[in-house]
Amino acid sequence: MKKKELTIVILNYNTKEVLKDCLESLTAIHDKTGFEIIVVDNGSSDGSVAMVKSYYPNVRCLKNRSNLGFARGNNAAKKYVKSKYVLFLNTDTIFKDKVLDKSLEYMKKDEKIGALTCKLVLLNGELDKDTRRSFPTPWVAFTHFSGLDKLFPKSRLFARYWYGYLSPEEIHKVDAIQGAFFLTKKNILDKVGWFSEDYFLDGEDIDLCWKIKELGYKLVYFPKVSIIHLKGVTKGKNKSTNIKNKSERLKYVLAGVNAMEIFYKKYLEKNYNIVVNIFVFAGIKILKSFRYLKVQLEYL
Repeated sequence: MKKKELTIVILNYNTKEVLKDCLESLTAIHDKTGFEIIVVDNGSSDGSVAMVKSYYPNVRCLKNRSNLGFARGNNAAKKYVKSKYVLFLNTDTIFKDKVLDKSLEYMKKDEKIGALTCKLVLLNGELDKDTRRSFPTPWVAFTHFSGLDKLFPKSRLFARYWYGYLSPEEIHKVDAIQGAFFLTKKNILDKVGWFSEDYFLDGEDIDLCWKIKELGYKLVYFPKVSIIHLKGVTKGKNKSTNIKNKSERLKYVLAGVNAMEIFYKKYLEKNYNIVVNIFVFAGIKILKSFRYLKVQLEYL
């Protein structure tokens, strides 16, 4: 059997229905790119594994005993990936024809492209802003969390977090792409050690982007093709969705802030003086407190 050019790794945690829709859209496309699919299940209790085995016997399904988080979950596929290219994909995505063909075609034109994302479109037709992001330096993080990027959405000075000053129809280099559609090469992943397991949820994709850029590769936003991103289903943003109790809900809500703190300590803290660092960590602590309080109020 001819080795596939691409392996699509899909991490699942209690999202059986959207996973089925995702797999259905992948099996329906007519792209020429040969690919195999690995579903890594993070200890789901909703029958996801049985569904995959029943409806998609050609999909390799790996089952973790518990929810290992995004990084460890995706890394479980490492020893099974033999292809040159790897696509990390969320379950809450719906594919269209030619997305794989055109994304890989563009990536192959430039050996310095280390990772690429297509355009992710929300159900309302708008761009998922998290598709393309800058690294959260103190200034970029301040303009984002203070709301300045919303007040000045086209400003090169204030709207750097989501690249609001660049057209969403324009191909361009970015600092980071999100893990919902993360196309890269296996040899690059092997060099950087795949996803950092310092994180549980959020931050792993930005961390991986940082490591890829450190090797001298470019990360590219490629909007000539797009997929639909249902957004939020896989992260439990609705407390009625795959969240069993308050403590688990809290774990998810605080994950983003915890990831920000881990990333800053690993890569950015050393680049700034003590005054800047004090303000950054104070801001993170305040943000944690607000999110903790929000969850407490949700369960009153």
